[in-house]
Amino acid sequence: MSLELRRRSRSDKVEPRRPSSRKTTETNTDSCGGCSDVIDKVVKSYSQTWKRQDDNFNKFRNQLSSRCNGFHKAIVTQTNTPVGTKLIYDGEKKKSLQVNQDIFNTFLKGNPFSNKSLDTCAVVGNGGILVNSSCGEAIDSAQFVIRCNLPPIENYRTHVGNKTDIVTANPSIFMEKYGALMGRRRPFVESLTVFGKAMLLIPAFSYGHNTPLSMRAFYSIEDFGSPIRPIFFNPEYLQKLSAFWRSQGLRAVRLSTGLIMASLALEVCDNVHLYGFWPFGNHPHGLAPLTNHYYDDRQTKKKFHAMPAEFELLLKLHSQGVLKLHLGQCSPQKLPSPALSETKQKKLTPG
Repeated sequence: MSLELRRRSRSDKVEPRRPSSRKTTETNTDSCGGCSDVIDKVVKSYSQTWKRQDDNFNKFRNQLSSRCNGFHKAIVTQTNTPVGTKLIYDGEKKKSLQVNQDIFNTFLKGNPFSNKSLDTCAVVGNGGILVNSSCGEAIDSAQFVIRCNLPPIENYRTHVGNKTDIVTANPSIFMEKYGALMGRRRPFVESLTVFGKAMLLIPAFSYGHNTPLSMRAFYSIEDFGSPIRPIFFNPEYLQKLSAFWRSQGLRAVRLSTGLIMASLALEVCDNVHLYGFWPFGNHPHGLAPLTNHYYDDRQTKKKFHAMPAEFELLLKLHSQGVLKLHLGQCSPQKLPSPALSETKQKKLTPG
């Protein structure tokens, strides 16, 4: 299924705290640039009764684990990356860094994941499809919640939830919003309060300029006594993960954060639920125009991310019962327990 889709033009300004949630009208089909046929195909595939397929899940997890070993290698730790280790930047493969004692001291002592797989995990993307979705309760009911790129959640809890166990941060945010942490650092640390004791996952070793920014973030958090825990992606894991998805047919310069975290969740969680993953500018149910993110309409850097292609792969995994994509409104119930009977699960309204 080809999911090539031209995003709609968004020339109108959108208030950051009140994303567009306009009702569906007859003109929506025209405004999405003839997207209805593509989205109809997606909805048709998505609307099939979803059932977890243990064989498919275990097969895919085993493939992912054998190639990437994210459970043990996704995060650099003092156990898997001792002093003297040569780290090769996954975004600048000709550049490397030898781990010295100071850098080693910023690493976690051991594996951040328990030896036993987590039960239910929610990976929350930032797509505008979450606007008015009422998915907050379902998201917070997951045992483990992963969020991407330090998203605002305080004014959106009904729709995106509040619970956070891992939140990612691109060092570019430190540069753009907090002056590269060269001046006052308190605003940065205070902005993390909403995430509580979550782990702050940073790609410190993807590009050379990421490392000093990430170290300043680590020391700022430490100096101000914040309960959030900075951890760093292992660049070797990111390289292997990129190679894995290439073997699955994905052609992208770099993987999106959402796909990276969904991949990690599939290794460490037995039941993976995805929210806010919708790469198109129109809602799947009615084609109403959507903002790019649930909190603003800022565009992504398209030269790096192959969003529609990534979504096609995730939709395939959904159809195979490997993970569960939630599109549109969430039902008032919490995430179904794996112990629920098939009959009871069929009664739940798809999210």
